[in-house]
Amino acid sequence: MTAHQSARLERKKLLADPVLIITIVLLTLFLLLFILYPLAMLLADSVFSTESFVAYTVADQPAEMTVTDPQGQATDRFIRQGQARKVPYYVVESVDGFQVKQELGRSASLLYLDSILPEETRDTVVVVQTRQPLFTLQAFPHIFGDYTFIRALTNTLQLGVITALGGTLIGLLFAYVDMYVKVRTRIMKKLFDIVSLLPVVSPPFVLSLSMILLFGKSGLITRKVLGIYDSDVYGMWGIAIVQILTFFPVCYMMLKGLLKNIDPSMEEAARDMGASRWKVFTTVTFPLLLPGLGNAFLVTFIESVADFANPMIIGGSFDTLATTIYLRITGGSYDTQGAAAMAVVLLSLTIMMFLIQKYYLEAKTAATLTGKASRERMLITDRSVTRPLTVLCTLISIFVIMMYVAIPFGSLFKLWGRDYSLSLRWYEQLFKQDGLKAFRDSFVLSMIASPITALLSMIISYLVVKRRFRGRGFIEFVSILAMAVPGTVLGVGFIRGFAGGVLRTGFLQGIYGTAAILVIVFVVRSLPVGTRSGISALRQIHPSIEESAYDLGAGSGKVFTSITLPLIKDSFLSGLVTTFVRSITAISAIILLVTPRYLLITTRINEFAEKGSYGVACAYATILIAIVYTAILLMNLVIKYFGTSKAVREAK
Repeated sequence: MTAHQSARLERKKLLADPVLIITIVLLTLFLLLFILYPLAMLLADSVFSTESFVAYTVADQPAEMTVTDPQGQATDRFIRQGQARKVPYYVVESVDGFQVKQELGRSASLLYLDSILPEETRDTVVVVQTRQPLFTLQAFPHIFGDYTFIRALTNTLQLGVITALGGTLIGLLFAYVDMYVKVRTRIMKKLFDIVSLLPVVSPPFVLSLSMILLFGKSGLITRKVLGIYDSDVYGMWGIAIVQILTFFPVCYMMLKGLLKNIDPSMEEAARDMGASRWKVFTTVTFPLLLPGLGNAFLVTFIESVADFANPMIIGGSFDTLATTIYLRITGGSYDTQGAAAMAVVLLSLTIMMFLIQKYYLEAKTAATLTGKASRERMLITDRSVTRPLTVLCTLISIFVIMMYVAIPFGSLFKLWGRDYSLSLRWYEQLFKQDGLKAFRDSFVLSMIASPITALLSMIISYLVVKRRFRGRGFIEFVSILAMAVPGTVLGVGFIRGFAGGVLRTGFLQGIYGTAAILVIVFVVRSLPVGTRSGISALRQIHPSIEESAYDLGAGSGKVFTSITLPLIKDSFLSGLVTTFVRSITAISAIILLVTPRYLLITTRINEFAEKGSYGVACAYATILIAIVYTAILLMNLVIKYFGTSKAVREAK
């Protein structure tokens, strides 16, 4: 009865606040328009074909003719000899009806076609003509019969499992050493902390560039130190190493929180009964941690299969789904339906893992580890345990630091692998080739996206935690859903939705190819991180503080600005910087959406890396790293001097 009355009171408060209602409506429209709509159009592209065929015999074609669709409307006129006519592709059939498909790009001539076709397939040419939507699932059997797709899918799953296993193990190692082991020196502990967080705030492709510089055919270590001249880092193991080092900090942060909440009394009880350290870990700690390990594994798996930057730079002939979709869109075939079907497969994979992670493993973890530890844990000092663990962490840390140091050196050496004399030639080349425009465009667009994302995240967090209304779960789910949507998939969805979808006209006409669509993508990609951070911060505020303000007659807007916002100021400022960092280092979605009108740092790095101009790519990456860490430093200073006061923190 009390819960029913409380829910009814909440509904009355909601209906009495028009500002809140308008906010909910506008927010819902935003989520529908820029998250669900592109995905819906992507799904529609994979199951609807807008192409139908009209067959004509090559040998019997007149010199000049008009091709008509089934409704009798003239659609194309061409001259047989010499003149290229633009069609999506030709489909060739033999006399006995056996169909042989050959895609020739977006432009071909009958003369050219006649010269390249085998004799047995010259009888009939089927030309794509009509644009009537037709429901069909033929795209899926087509891609599953395509060896390129099967190989990319297998590679993606294999890479995801290897990366998730490696990332989870290294994350567990660093988390365990941080929470359980007494490190001998403060400097060493600081080193472990830096290394475990460094990849989180770094551009996604930095480690790929470092891998090439250090272990490639002209690598400093492979060629200069070890004398290996045929080293090949391109492929699965190169990507796997880079992805493990990139994503293990995610596992570290998740597992550190879980280990912190394990009550030490349970482990000490096992020790008092004579169990060894290993026995305590395997029988007490590990079973309690198992759901969290599964959670970390799935999160890393999702990050791995969705990754675009690293496979693009260091993948070589090792295709993944993300890179295959990109090449299917940007390549000569321009197979939009095939790319859409592949994107749906990748999206289905990541969303399935996301649902398992969020609604099963997270809940199981919370049920296993409830509350905080009752008292402080006694750290392990036994050298037989501390020494091997700290040595292993030290070796990994040195390797990671070496990888990051290689980038600025790569930008300062005259010719990597040949001439190691210091030079600024790559920076000079950078600024001569529109480098300033790239940094200006990236900085401005990221600065516009940051406050929008931070504000939306705080509003969503507030509605989810502090308000009860129908649709609250929908808003939370969709806002966090973007975390499970690979950037490449989102990019394809935006292309279909705003370049050729239902909304290509109307008030959104012209949004495709503008700065607005880039900002929107930045916002959508960063929204899950800000929302989760905001929800965690708001759940720490006791409801009685805000209820007192309501009892005194304050409206929801007044309560939010005067009480709630000051208490979550630190989270808001952190969200600003996080969005800025994620936006200025983003590549997977925007590489499909950016036009020559705008130059972005990440696309320039990818462009130069693909051409083998690693010096210029390193120069771009070095400046980008400097921008990112300057932003983080400023954020820490702002929080320190202008963040939540001590008195406010004590009131939480």
